[in-house]
Amino acid sequence: MERALNKRSDSKCELCAASENLKVFAVLPTKKGGLDESILACKTCIDQIENPGTEDLNHWRCLNDSMWNENVAVQVVAWRMLSRLRAAGWPKELLDMMYFDDDTLAWAQATGEGEDDENKIVHRDVNGIILATGDSVVLIKDLKVKGSSMVAKQGTSVRNIRLDHENAEYIEGRVDGQTIVIITQYVKKI
Repeated sequence: MERALNKRSDSKCELCAASENLKVFAVLPTKKGGLDESILACKTCIDQIENPGTEDLNHWRCLNDSMWNENVAVQVVAWRMLSRLRAAGWPKELLDMMYFDDDTLAWAQATGEGEDDENKIVHRDVNGIILATGDSVVLIKDLKVKGSSMVAKQGTSVRNIRLDHENAEYIEGRVDGQTIVIITQYVKKI
C-alpha cells in the first residue's frame, strides 16, 4: 500500500507536500481499509492530527491546496483540520467552500471534528484523560465478555481503540483476536 500511496502522491505528503518522514495514515473510521481510506502524510502532519491543541496554524495553510485533492481521504482530513482550526478565521472561509456528498460528510464528521464543544461526545478513561481513536489502553480489572466465556484480564493492553460516537462510555478494541466493547471506566490510557 505504501508503494501505491507514494505513486499516487508523487512521494510527497498529501496534505503539506513535504517529502521527508512520510508514513501511511489510515483515515478512521475505516470500512474496508486500503488505499481509498489512507493517505501518505509527514510526521509533522500526523503528530498534529493525533494531538489536538498542538497545531501550528501556519503549517496548516497548506490545506488551501490539499482540500481540492481528488482523493476523498485527503479531503476528509483537510475538512477535519479546517473544522478544528475554524476559530482562527481563514479556516472557516475555506471550510465554507467545501462540499461533500452525505456519505463523505458522515465519514468526515465521524471523529467529532466540527461539532460544537457542548455537543461533542468526549470519551475519558478512569483517570479522566481524554481518549481518541487509535489510542492504547490497559484494562484495570478483569472483564467478563458478554455472550462468550472469555475473560479479558486486568493488565491486558488494548491497542488502536475505536470510539463509539453515540455513547461516551463505550470504546471498541481487540482482545485475544476478538473485537469487544469496553466500558471506559475500566481502562487507563497508556
